[in-house]
Amino acid sequence: MTTSRIARGSAHADAAGSTPQIAATAATTTTAASEKSVLRTRLLAARKAMTPAAKAAAEAMICSRLLDWLQNNPVASLGVYHPIRQEPDLHPAYNALAAQGVHLSLPIIRGKEAPLEFVRWTPGETLVKDAMGTSAPAHEEIMRPQALLIPCLGFNAARLRLGYGGGFYDRTLAQEPRPLAIGIAYAEALAEFAGQPHDIALDLILTNG
Repeated sequence: MTTSRIARGSAHADAAGSTPQIAATAATTTTAASEKSVLRTRLLAARKAMTPAAKAAAEAMICSRLLDWLQNNPVASLGVYHPIRQEPDLHPAYNALAAQGVHLSLPIIRGKEAPLEFVRWTPGETLVKDAMGTSAPAHEEIMRPQALLIPCLGFNAARLRLGYGGGFYDRTLAQEPRPLAIGIAYAEALAEFAGQPHDIALDLILTNG
C-alpha cells in the first residue's frame, strides 16, 4: 500500500471582544488530543500482539516496496530511524541503500521543543545513547537529508501521522527546505482521527498492505 497539506482556518473575535470560535477550537483540540491518546494505546497493543512471523513478513514487504519506490525516485541522502516500540525494522533496506551509495543518517533530539537533527550513519556502526536517550552514532556529522523515513504509529486517509505525541517530526517538517516525508507503517495502523493545527501531511506512506 502506497497511500497534501491541509489548509487551516483562523478564529476571529466577535463585536463584543469575546472569542467563541477560539474557545470552540481549543475545546476541539483538547478532544482530538484525548482521542489520539486512546488510539495510541490501542495501536501499541496491536503492535505488541503481532507474532514474530507476521512482523517479519510485514517488514520484508515494506523493505521491498521502499527499495522499489526509491529505485524510481532516487535520492542521494536519506534520513532513517532506529526502530523502537516494535516499529518496522528496515535494516535490510538500509544495507541495500548504503551499498548503492545512498548517504544515510539517524535523528538526534536536541531538546523537547526542538526539531530533529540528522547525523550521518553507516549500517553496522555502533550506536550510543545521547543525552535524550536516543540511539545515535558517537560522532555528530550533521546532514540535511533529501528525504526522511518517518515511522508511524498510526495514519489516516489524509496522510496525517500519529506518533507518540512529542511533535518532533512535525517541527522538523515545518522547516525549510522541507525534506520529502515518507511514512512507514503497518497496514493495520490505518485509523480515523482528526488532524490538529500542528499536523503536517506526509508525502506518501509505505505499508505491507
